[in-house]
Amino acid sequence: MADLPSTAKAVVIGGGIVGCSVAYHLGKLGWTDTVLLERKKLTSGTTFHAAGLVGQLRTSANITQLLGHSVALYRTLEQETGLQTGWKMNGGLRLACNAERWTEVKRQATTAHSFGLEMHLLTPKEAQELWPLMTIDDVVGAAYLPTDGQANPSDITQSLARGARMAGVKIFEDTPVTRVIVEDGRIRGVETPFGIIECEKVVVCAGQWTRDLAATVGVNVPLVSVEHQYMITERIEGVTPGLPTLRDPDRLTYWKEEVGGLVWGGYEPNPKPWAVKGIPEGFHFETLTPDWDHYEQFMENAIARVPALAGAGVKQLLNGPESFTPDGNFILGEAPELRNFYVGAGFNAFGIASGGGAGMALAEWVAKGEPPFDLWPVDIRRFGGVHRSVDWVRNRTMEAYGKHYTIAWPSEEMRSCRPTRRSPLYAHLQAAGACFGEKLGWERPNWFADLAGGEQPVDRYSYQRPGWWGAVRREHQAARSAAVLIDQTSFAKFTLKGPDAAAALNRIAAGNVDRAIGSLTYTQMLNRKGGIECDLTVVRRAADEFYIVTGTGFATHDFDWISRNLQGNCQLVDVTSGGAVLSLMGPKAREILGRVCPDDLSNDGFRFGTAKAISVAGCPVLALRVTYVGELGWELHMPTEVAVTVYEALMGAGAGLGLVNAGYRAIETLRLEKGYRAWGSDIGPDHTPVEAGLAWACKMKSNVDFIGRAAVEAQLAGGVKKRLATFTASPDVVLLGRETIYRNGERVGWLSSGGYGHTVDRAIGLGYVRQAGGVSDYFVLSGDYELEVASERVPATVSLEPLHDPKGLRVKG
Repeated sequence: MADLPSTAKAVVIGGGIVGCSVAYHLGKLGWTDTVLLERKKLTSGTTFHAAGLVGQLRTSANITQLLGHSVALYRTLEQETGLQTGWKMNGGLRLACNAERWTEVKRQATTAHSFGLEMHLLTPKEAQELWPLMTIDDVVGAAYLPTDGQANPSDITQSLARGARMAGVKIFEDTPVTRVIVEDGRIRGVETPFGIIECEKVVVCAGQWTRDLAATVGVNVPLVSVEHQYMITERIEGVTPGLPTLRDPDRLTYWKEEVGGLVWGGYEPNPKPWAVKGIPEGFHFETLTPDWDHYEQFMENAIARVPALAGAGVKQLLNGPESFTPDGNFILGEAPELRNFYVGAGFNAFGIASGGGAGMALAEWVAKGEPPFDLWPVDIRRFGGVHRSVDWVRNRTMEAYGKHYTIAWPSEEMRSCRPTRRSPLYAHLQAAGACFGEKLGWERPNWFADLAGGEQPVDRYSYQRPGWWGAVRREHQAARSAAVLIDQTSFAKFTLKGPDAAAALNRIAAGNVDRAIGSLTYTQMLNRKGGIECDLTVVRRAADEFYIVTGTGFATHDFDWISRNLQGNCQLVDVTSGGAVLSLMGPKAREILGRVCPDDLSNDGFRFGTAKAISVAGCPVLALRVTYVGELGWELHMPTEVAVTVYEALMGAGAGLGLVNAGYRAIETLRLEKGYRAWGSDIGPDHTPVEAGLAWACKMKSNVDFIGRAAVEAQLAGGVKKRLATFTASPDVVLLGRETIYRNGERVGWLSSGGYGHTVDRAIGLGYVRQAGGVSDYFVLSGDYELEVASERVPATVSLEPLHDPKGLRVKG
């Protein structure tokens, strides 16, 4: 073996397709002083036994773009390196065998059109012409994506490795990393049996070994190993090299051509976890014992679809372990627990499809300190403390694996590992008919059933109006006409203290938080490009203390963003579990709260955008005069031990005034009517306050500098190329998000979120109108609009103002 270098700019751990792709792209970025270490041989972990299907379409535009980068790379890689990759752009077919699946497929086609992918809807006969071996008796329709394809996993990885070497990257096989060296909270290098390599950045792409290695330095990577089987047949008459890949989700199976035969496998509802007690020492280039009994559940459906299978010879039933995650998305990015420790792992059996793009994105993250675009669906910071339990992760992952090919219903909730985190009001809400959802382990009320009227708090999913539609309508109307009480204890809550807290926070926040004690500021936090990294509320409690409130799912992400950008003498602490939150909203909120609170709640005495310590039923409460539903109201923050007392007092006070419990699905319908933005869908790192219509929340009239200010100034002066707007359609249209926006017949974007407004009685969606030459308010409002919904166009109207109450962005009443 050649001598290991003593230093490197970055060390990549793992020689599968993702690690080699990261090394390749780092080399392309000029990081030639990069070393890749593989404990055994390249591809010897999971890559060598991957099936090699390459599909591109995902529910996120950016993840679809990332997979599109894989395709673009694989098309040219062989020419660049001289090594074959086995890449074939033979297209991909997806079948639908019932009405619900056909609706899903048609919506997927619309999503593809939104993201600029060519996707065609086919009749059963047209699909059969592309795949003559299959029967179509039960097929309702199919979708065809001509730029999908397949690759040879080992060949494409070796080609990436050669490309990395050509750029100057050094690759060492049979070189395990025995320790990541961390001193004083900083990475110093990696240790191997052959010496130490000093480095500042480590990139772990070690597949199913990643979790254990990362844990040695306190980093959590929530993935587990699952057995995944597929069959390789002998040659079959009629199987041609140009046969598209085929996915038949209603039969839980996928197919691809290989050397005149078929590779086919599936995703069973009863998956088998592997290596529960740890991966065996020395495991490499190995597969597991085929489990014919377990695989048998696919056989009848598979033969019914492809009758030629019945007489085909079997080369192998391959059983290989792969790493899967609790939500079915892979894990990418810099670990929040340790600076300069990057992860690319947990690829859920689509590592070949993702490898090229994921390697590109992670390499840019390493080299530039930030991803090339918003990667929130796969960002490692989407996880939280609950994901440190391997048992929790394994149980949830088994459920996610089993749903791989089931219909992805809108707003579908997972069932495993519940309940885990519960508000002190959980039992009260359950008794009141709550149907709960889950986020980051928290049980949260989504809607309330009318128990007296015989309703059951059980979700009934649909691509039309779901089972909870009427219940949410009741809650929505109560918020507009009387009042609702919503348990929002799961909010992520932080305190920032210290003599430099005000200056440090004002540098990070786009809004002015250095205001009087008791002030409340709705603000974004921006990256240097002006993109919105956080969207939250800040309360000034004292000269040197701030209270920060953000969304449940953003706890890890926002804490990480704030803490990594703080300067000076101040400390950020997560206090989420110490406090409960009740939101009392509606035109009668003041009257209800006044019955159990002796403090001045008048508009002059307690103005919008302020916070005060008050007493409710004799209990200490921090009341925030703010709204996300567009009505008079307060968020009531309190110690957990008084939550039940306050809740019971408020429900009693509101009994004769129309007060009802409400849940998160009503919040969604209410906020859409008001045009309130949601981080992770309507706003995020790829969207600026100017583009999102939130420039009013930036302290541009002050002389105070903040991260992203220059980018906002440039857009205010020079204009933008996209603008967020509100769209409405007739009541019978179902908007879910990702529907394509057409202006004067031209595709200009897609909806970032969608739902229904029960006050305006219209379908509502938010989305960006895009044009390379620039977008003005006039451009947005002067167009004639249509939305493509499940591949059909429907007329739509556009607005840049809230639909209900033009002052809805800042309710003053």
